[in-house]
Amino acid sequence: MNSAADRETMRRNPPHTTTTTVTVAYAGGAERRGPITMGQANMIRCILRDDPTHINIHDVWPVPEGATVAAVTDALRALTVRHEGLRTTFPHPPEAAPVDQVVAAEGTFTVTVLDHAELPADPAEYAESVARAARAGRFALEREFPMRITLLTLTGQPAYVALAFSHAVADGSAMAILREEFAELLAGKELPGLTSLPPVDLAAVESSPAGLRKSEASLRYWERILRTGPQEMFAEPRGRRPGTDEEARQLTLRSRRGGRALAGAARRTGHPEATVLMAAWCALVAHRAGQDSCVTAVPSANRFNARVARSVTTTSQDALLHLDVRVPAFDALVARTWGAVLNAYRHSQFDSVRLWEMIDRVTAERGSHFGRDVVFNDVSALPAPLLGTDARDGDDAGQELTWGPPQTLPTRLLAFTYRTAPRLHISLWAAPSLFTPEEAEGFLSGLVLLLEAAAAGDVPLEALSEVTGVRPAERGADWLRVDGCWVSPEAVRETLGRAVGGLPVRVAEEPAPDGMADGTEAGADGSAAGASGTDPRLTAYIARGDTPLTPEEAHRALTALIPAAGSGVLAPHRYVIVENPPTEPDRSDAWRRLTTIDEGTGRSRQV
Repeated sequence: MNSAADRETMRRNPPHTTTTTVTVAYAGGAERRGPITMGQANMIRCILRDDPTHINIHDVWPVPEGATVAAVTDALRALTVRHEGLRTTFPHPPEAAPVDQVVAAEGTFTVTVLDHAELPADPAEYAESVARAARAGRFALEREFPMRITLLTLTGQPAYVALAFSHAVADGSAMAILREEFAELLAGKELPGLTSLPPVDLAAVESSPAGLRKSEASLRYWERILRTGPQEMFAEPRGRRPGTDEEARQLTLRSRRGGRALAGAARRTGHPEATVLMAAWCALVAHRAGQDSCVTAVPSANRFNARVARSVTTTSQDALLHLDVRVPAFDALVARTWGAVLNAYRHSQFDSVRLWEMIDRVTAERGSHFGRDVVFNDVSALPAPLLGTDARDGDDAGQELTWGPPQTLPTRLLAFTYRTAPRLHISLWAAPSLFTPEEAEGFLSGLVLLLEAAAAGDVPLEALSEVTGVRPAERGADWLRVDGCWVSPEAVRETLGRAVGGLPVRVAEEPAPDGMADGTEAGADGSAAGASGTDPRLTAYIARGDTPLTPEEAHRALTALIPAAGSGVLAPHRYVIVENPPTEPDRSDAWRRLTTIDEGTGRSRQV
């Protein structure tokens, strides 16, 4: 291994270490084969596409004092036999994604034992760095054991197990279950019988008539949001860099003030802390973005009933929350958030292949590019805290913000909530094109200020700037709200001009026809907010000269450029083809007076 993470780990490795490899054989399980689950398909798609350091996951398991190397390997063997997911591979031909999973009845895995004469001053942080470094390198789905295991010992005495997992067989909840059972095995406890479904059986449930109906309902829910909601939360002049992801540094908030405020706001409003925190997050995101609604991906473990609650597999799929924030004050938003979150989670189990086919189809029809701009992942309710969350519990400071390493992410604002009590512990990655370091710190500090104000009383949402210090995005007067999206007609004109090979183009704002709303009103849960019927519509005039061009060809050419076109680009509703531009090409009325050769729609349908 030679990644930057590996080199950093090796640099930090203390001197006087020896490395040995232990091969562990297991047997006693049943050999099985069946289709993959929806969660596995979702993660496998990412594994085959994304940087392994982004999609692989890791954890560290402390080893109790007195445990031997043999006891550790015996516990790992027992977990492998107990959970079919750890004995699963995904055979597939080259250039094709797996569709089946195979469970082995017996096999082997290896444990790398790294023995130290002396551990570093912060051994837990060192163990975490070893586990993180093991994420480098793509798992060979068709043959590789899905855990990379390093046992850290001090003069032969086990101290930590550092693990990297294939996300095809485990998610955060699964890692927490395994950590818990590992500790119980080393304590000499007998594990209870399994009550949740293994992956092969879960796949059978998902492919049943009831499971397929659930998937269809989820796809309809997502499609409604994709057709009516904002396509990018941070649509503004300094928005996404064309065609690139951004490298963002980790910013971590640890706030005893935030923990107290969240508990107080939950008591005062009578809603769970998770709901209050989600409402505060959405309120502040929408306020900063200058949007009437907040669209945020909420990764869901889909562990809402006993048959999957303790399955060691990956059930991770996005829940897509679309929350209309057009309410007078925070308490009303919290009440609306409760229903919207439940609705999002209820529609977070789907055929991921069909979902992406639908996303491609809908965005082509709408002439848009849906951006997974905002992600909020609350893992505070997992059975055991994830990595690194215990390191500063002894610090009595009321609040601290610390910067960590950078990471390249295909999103604009990513947050992980690790704990809510006694401290609010959140890590944030904010795109530097949108957030300066001071603005990122101000956003997290503003979240705490909002919670403190909500603990004291209802907060008017029009006062968010004064309460939090967070200011909305600045856009020029030429930006318009079209179909619930912020759009720059000039950016549309420039992109369309490139798409049609430099032909003269004019993009004109026109009122929506009477009675022609472009979206739907918000439902009772706030999840179906759409555009207003008063939103303007865009018409693109193209002077084609001697170039053969149809409205349909112009639309296809534009939509091909939109994903990398920068911020504020949405297809016009109508394309009008003329022969030559007017003598005053900057006047829309001059274009309207020209003879039309052809015209047609842009975004072909709405729901």
